[in-house]
Amino acid sequence: MALLIIPMACFGSTLATSPPCQTPDDFVAATSPGHIMIGGLFAIHEKMLSSEDYPRRPEIQKCVGFEISIFLQALAMIHSIEMINNSPLLSGVTLGYEIYDTCTEVTVAMAATLRFLSKLNCSREIVEFKCDYSSYMPRVKAVIGAGYSEITMAVSRMLNLQLMPQVSYESTAEILSDKIRFPSFLRTVPGDFYQTKAMAHLIQKSGWNWIGIIATDDDYGRLALNTFTVQTAANNVCIAFKEVLPAFLSDNTIEVRINETLEKIIAEAQVNVIVVFLRQFHVFKLFSKAIERNINKIWIASDNWSTATKITTIPNVKRIGKVVGFTFRRGNMSSFHSFLQNLHIFPSENNKPLREYAMLLSACAYVKDSDLSQCISNHSQGTLAYKANEDIERNFSLRNDFLWDYTEPGLVHSIQLAVRALGYAIRDLCQARDCQNPNAFQPWELLDVLKNVTFTDEGNSFHFDANGDMNTGYDVVLWKEIDGHMTITKMAQYDLKNDVFIITDQETKNEFRNLKQIQSKCSKECSPGQMKKTTRSQHICCYECVNCPENHYSNQTDMDHCLLCNNETHWAPVRSTRCFEKEVEYLNWNDSLAILLLSLSLLGILFVLAIGIIFTRNLNTPVVKSSGGLLVCYVILLCHFLNFASTGFFIGEPQDFTCKTRQTLFGVSFTLCISCILMKSLKILLAFSFDPKLQNFLKCLYKPILIIFTCTGIQVVICTIWLIFAAPAVEENVSLPRVIILECEEGSVLAFGTMLGYIAILAFICFIFAFKGRKLPEHYNEAKFITFGMLIYFIAWITFIPVYATTFGKYLPAVEIIVILISNYGILCCTFFPKCYVILCKQETNTKSAFLKMIYSYSSHAASSLAISHVSLDSTNSSITMTDPSSGGRSAAWQEGKDLQAQAFAHICRENATRVSKILPRKRISSI
Repeated sequence: MALLIIPMACFGSTLATSPPCQTPDDFVAATSPGHIMIGGLFAIHEKMLSSEDYPRRPEIQKCVGFEISIFLQALAMIHSIEMINNSPLLSGVTLGYEIYDTCTEVTVAMAATLRFLSKLNCSREIVEFKCDYSSYMPRVKAVIGAGYSEITMAVSRMLNLQLMPQVSYESTAEILSDKIRFPSFLRTVPGDFYQTKAMAHLIQKSGWNWIGIIATDDDYGRLALNTFTVQTAANNVCIAFKEVLPAFLSDNTIEVRINETLEKIIAEAQVNVIVVFLRQFHVFKLFSKAIERNINKIWIASDNWSTATKITTIPNVKRIGKVVGFTFRRGNMSSFHSFLQNLHIFPSENNKPLREYAMLLSACAYVKDSDLSQCISNHSQGTLAYKANEDIERNFSLRNDFLWDYTEPGLVHSIQLAVRALGYAIRDLCQARDCQNPNAFQPWELLDVLKNVTFTDEGNSFHFDANGDMNTGYDVVLWKEIDGHMTITKMAQYDLKNDVFIITDQETKNEFRNLKQIQSKCSKECSPGQMKKTTRSQHICCYECVNCPENHYSNQTDMDHCLLCNNETHWAPVRSTRCFEKEVEYLNWNDSLAILLLSLSLLGILFVLAIGIIFTRNLNTPVVKSSGGLLVCYVILLCHFLNFASTGFFIGEPQDFTCKTRQTLFGVSFTLCISCILMKSLKILLAFSFDPKLQNFLKCLYKPILIIFTCTGIQVVICTIWLIFAAPAVEENVSLPRVIILECEEGSVLAFGTMLGYIAILAFICFIFAFKGRKLPEHYNEAKFITFGMLIYFIAWITFIPVYATTFGKYLPAVEIIVILISNYGILCCTFFPKCYVILCKQETNTKSAFLKMIYSYSSHAASSLAISHVSLDSTNSSITMTDPSSGGRSAAWQEGKDLQAQAFAHICRENATRVSKILPRKRISSI
């Protein structure tokens, strides 16, 4: 197997003030020996100093820009390792460390990774190329770091070669959860999926939907931007603009891009919330420029900078507006605080960042704490001479309180968890091995144990999930000015599993309520009763508000669509916020039209009773006898009474009983009434008919009881079949928009039409018979009035058909009531009122002698009319015979037929005249 030996490059500096790099150890930031070595990667300096746009030689440039917060993170790793070494956890096995400064550059971090992967106890710093690294023993067993996802991903791809465990305390890029591409990577913080989800939830909860995003142009920024875009879309939050800044400060275009970003923020005046996925030095420059331009917004801070004291101490930082940030869950910081208090006694021989910090403090000895950070930054930009052999006086104050102010508790806790996880994994692995021997295990063996390790810290249990993440949750922080200083206060906790914010006190609730008062929307919110209307060219958050149409409603703000009411039971007006129950309507007893119709029905009943009384008191008068007698009159009056009474079943709340009763009662009673009147018409026609053939036919037909029962029985059969197979029933008519009509559904339109049609046929026959007898004596002429009554009936019901078909609503029964009343009144008045008039007002004509006199006068008039007709017929026949010489061959036959007709007609006239004059007065008076 071939071996490829890669010599480690020495790291030099182009600055005259920096000593040349002679060995790789010169590049180590801090180191301490131990049985098991742990590597560390921290961006203690913010950038590399370069006088050119891009490197021309493969050499590492000097790192400048001392980052106090990252320096503290490196101290947190050292402190955590010292805590484990001083505890009985590993029982005689000590942990050592090699910490490297990445200078926020991927290339520097990769150079340090080469050192980690180099072979243990080799005379030269080499990395062997092998097909199988199962037995390969590298310099370190695991690596903690790096902070930025961009650097972490590059380092992780190299560490994957040997499956060396890499535990990050800050890298949150979602792609790092992919165990196919990053099998040896783990982290003690949640991934960006949860952070962006929490941000989107906060934005949606606060009522904002029109926001801006600023991110860095690196793996972390792009991945966070993509993940956040997905989360905002799921929460109906729209992104007004996305600005991307260069990832490294050494990029000459960063100033230009920051100015362009600020111009965009100013231009988008409706955007008041901006989410920032940037590194601390980006935010520092962005806020410094924003303060100059008086830009006041709400800034949503990612975990990279949400607790950065360097930014909170920017002069006049309160003018940028509110900052709401997400940071990692913090733990107990008392031990680390004590470590910082005693930092001045900590050895610095193998800790270059600590020595540099001491020298920077010496240069800024007379600067106040509020300006100390800026002083250190200015002096660390390559202007401070580096004295490698200078001893730091032990009594020099390191201004520990200043360091404590710059501590980020969430990140320190994450680093502590990373070191403790490695410590517990090493303990489990070393139970059956002698780990004082550096060759006791390989890194990939430690990785297997580390993935499944479970440990407790301050009563809480921690472990890595299947993606290698330790989902510890987030704290939501708010920047508040207290006593003239910007202070970071905890607002709430974010529960990853349940996607909820846990608020602990009333003050925090008020803070959340204050956030909701700030508007960040493209369009004014639509009030309840309205919905959003967008066009294809518009963003979904930019819309118009339109009113909900009828029978639709919206009960929340900014609803995408109006909800439909249940049209069967509810309704809603235009721009409604709720549905209203439909009112149930029917022709009620207290309705004015119902009262009027009932009054008319009662009046008709009174007329029936009055007529019955009048006829009862005048039983033996000719008028009553000519009406068919008391029995027939009473039957007809009873029918009229029932017809008037049936109208009451059309009023009030419909019930199954009333629905079935009203049509049946009306149909049978009205049929009985028409049948009786039909018999009267037939009887009158029989009494005054002078045609023998017609008289014989009428005699055969005239069977009063049989015909009445037959005609009425047919209607009873029709109604019975109707009630059995398709009976009327109560139905709710919900087709009207605002009311429910409670009505009787007739069951079968065919049966209903058959019932009415049958009555119409009987009425039509009655009309024909009455019409033939219309020229009877005036005072006793029922036929003429029956004809008028039938005409009124036909007019009423012919009018009823189109009106009934087009009428809708609760007044539909009133239409039928009106038609019943009209037809009933018409027949009652035409049948009985003339007779009552004669009985009451023409009593001299209501005597037997007056009646006989009228009959004789009518009979004489009829006989003379027949004689005149006979003479006229004879003269007509003669004239026809004389004036038809041109008839030709058919004249004789035609003449013969006419003569026969004339003779027959003359015979009939003479016979009838004789009968009328001799027989009628004597035999038919009583039958009229």
